[in-house]
Amino acid sequence: MYEADGAGTDRAGAERVGAGNGTGDGSMRVLVAEDEEVLAELVATGLRRAGFAVDTVYSGDAALAYLGLHDYDVVVLDRDLPRVHGDDVARKLVADASRTRILMLTASVSMEDRVEGLDLGADDYLGKPFDFPELVSRVRALRRRSARPVPPQLERHGVRLDSVRRTATRDGRELDLSPKEFSVLQILLEADGAPVSAEELLERAWDAHADPFTGAVRVCLSKLRSKLGDPPLIRTVQGVGYTL
Repeated sequence: MYEADGAGTDRAGAERVGAGNGTGDGSMRVLVAEDEEVLAELVATGLRRAGFAVDTVYSGDAALAYLGLHDYDVVVLDRDLPRVHGDDVARKLVADASRTRILMLTASVSMEDRVEGLDLGADDYLGKPFDFPELVSRVRALRRRSARPVPPQLERHGVRLDSVRRTATRDGRELDLSPKEFSVLQILLEADGAPVSAEELLERAWDAHADPFTGAVRVCLSKLRSKLGDPPLIRTVQGVGYTL
């Protein structure tokens, strides 16, 4: 269980983070807005190990800046943020009719606090301390309710991806994919044959710290092509992107 203060945060949090390793979660992007930096980074690390692309900020104004720059599926939002209060971040998202779902994460856990947070526009509310598996489950549930729903199964050219069981096969052969490769394959399948640019792949499957000039997308696609096997399925559309 995560504690909200002190050295216990480090020890208990690190233990929970490890428990989420390797579950994978498709092309999902999450912003963690939490002023306690140690807790923010522990939560972010665990979510990344669960397969999410995650960015962290420690103030309300930074949260608004990131939300204005990137298309997030979910924001894990602490209410008591400095400079711009978490409640005002929630109000701004609601006013902008944002598709980003809000999971409020806070030490204020009375019924009145929960009602107030939900009335502000939060989609879910989780009190500190919390169990990490519950946080991951709630984030996944919010993703399913987002404006860009993911079909349970995607299939094209013999490739079948199950977004619930987190499995992928080609012609019945199981594909041993990393969370990032799973994300990229899911995005290509969702496009249903339309080309997807490297920029969109980078935006949806990597976090804000990914350097667009590192060739991360190209390297990931090379590994994914190898695992998919022959005949080749992923085609490069010169100057446009990639298609499956």
